[in-house]
Amino acid sequence: MSERRNILTDPQSSRVKRVAGLFRRSSRNRHGRYLAEGPQAVREAIKCVPEQVLDLYLTEAAGQRHQDILESAQQANIYLHWVSQAVMDAISTDAQGLVAVMDLAGIRAGADALSQVLKDATQVVVMSETQDPGNAGTIIRVADAAGADAVIMARGCVELTSPKVIRASAGSLYHLPVITGLALDDIVAALRDAQLNILAADGAAHLSLFAIEDMLATPVAWLLGNEARGLSRSELNHADAVVAIPIYGKAESLNVANRPRPALKASITLLCPLLLG
Repeated sequence: MSERRNILTDPQSSRVKRVAGLFRRSSRNRHGRYLAEGPQAVREAIKCVPEQVLDLYLTEAAGQRHQDILESAQQANIYLHWVSQAVMDAISTDAQGLVAVMDLAGIRAGADALSQVLKDATQVVVMSETQDPGNAGTIIRVADAAGADAVIMARGCVELTSPKVIRASAGSLYHLPVITGLALDDIVAALRDAQLNILAADGAAHLSLFAIEDMLATPVAWLLGNEARGLSRSELNHADAVVAIPIYGKAESLNVANRPRPALKASITLLCPLLLG
């Protein structure tokens, strides 16, 4: 293929340094770009939001291994940059030969974006003070698996475009809206306006998840707190109920043996990895 003949081989080139610099938040904000690393994130970005994929950097080996990604990128007219392994390593050692440069303008933020996603929403997830990027990405991924309509990251959470968040989300960032940039008080006000019940997840809560199954049949927003501290008293005061999943016996035996209704099953799918992890 002709485009493979022009391979970028200099890890010290200005282009490579600019791309590698996007690991820094200041560079992401300055250039309006961020990185999606690895086959899963790149595949889902091209599939779901191809207009946000500005460039694709890949090695020849990765192009051979992932023909589906290569073909999708070509069909979407995404500019391909073939690079040597040394150049790829200079950009990212976690990318498995594939790095997409994404348009930061695709990240949704602010009150208007939140109002839009809350229309007809039945289950959303709100993160407050979530600081670990791996946890934040996992929450996005689990919310996606549970069928949530949106994830909202309150001001004070880890930055959404942190490379570790993107990697941990495993492409789920491109499956559902993730809203940033708002204070928790403003998010709660919007949830109230949209008539969603707010449920706080707390592993030490006395109210069982199974005790509020009827509430789970209504539109709900799950409020999740900081990894170390959990939810503060002021954060808990926003909730209509504070609930936990009851665990009997060994943690690995937890299952949905009593065949709950879909809303409860989705909530268990969402909360188990978060409260047990």
